Amino acid sequence: MNIPKILTPKAMTAYINADDTVRQGLEIMRRHGYTAIPVLGEHGEYVGCITEGDFLWHLIDTGSCSMKNQERYRIADLVRRDFCPPLGIAAEDDEVIDALLQQNFVPIVDDRGCFCGIVTRRSVIAAMAGAEVSLIGKAI
Repeated sequence: MNIPKILTPKAMTAYINADDTVRQGLEIMRRHGYTAIPVLGEHGEYVGCITEGDFLWHLIDTGSCSMKNQERYRIADLVRRDFCPPLGIAAEDDEVIDALLQQNFVPIVDDRGCFCGIVTRRSVIAAMAGAEVSLIGKAI
């Protein structure tokens, strides 16, 4: 599988910065309508992922749904570093497929751990379907 070919690049991917406030994170999640979003560090490194559930638990724990109050908290305090682990740009097909069986997207990082973008289930299925179609077309 050619990851760079099916990668949704960072410039086209929604993400949250670890230093953003919880309010900013909630606004980004709402604007894009995703249930999970990658979190990046100060230098573009992949830190982890944050989900709607993480925000919900935070709101319950703080006892406040006030957006103004959420400006006091940082995404870095909520991010789950063990959820949605990244793969390298040169990951093997079976690694990508195994990861996509567990989650909707796989964050892709370079050799320095910097975030390159994501590979989605949809992009992998489309690539595999395209490969099968082209093979069938050649066999006929």
